[in-house]
Amino acid sequence: MSHPGSVDIIDFLALTIYPMIALVIIEFSARRLKISSWKKLISQGVAMIGFAIAYTAFITVITNQSENVHPEPHWMTAFVLLALSIALFYQARRSKLDPTKSDY
Repeated sequence: MSHPGSVDIIDFLALTIYPMIALVIIEFSARRLKISSWKKLISQGVAMIGFAIAYTAFITVITNQSENVHPEPHWMTAFVLLALSIALFYQARRSKLDPTKSDY
């Protein structure tokens, strides 16, 4: 990852850990506040869409600015986060229609 336009390995690890931290925070908050599973899943899906947008539109603000390098948007990471959000929305719909079918 030494060519221009890339992010540093530490930044890449941070960009993969941030969505996981958001999922865990939403999960524990929903359990503590006794929020229904479909609402929790919807909020997790919205958070993943937010990260996907941030990783494509605001990547220059997020990454390390120590050098005069312009990082490229993380399209593949954003695509995976959007796919995850679709799965979360599907599980939220399934959980709302029949709560016994979803263990989330």
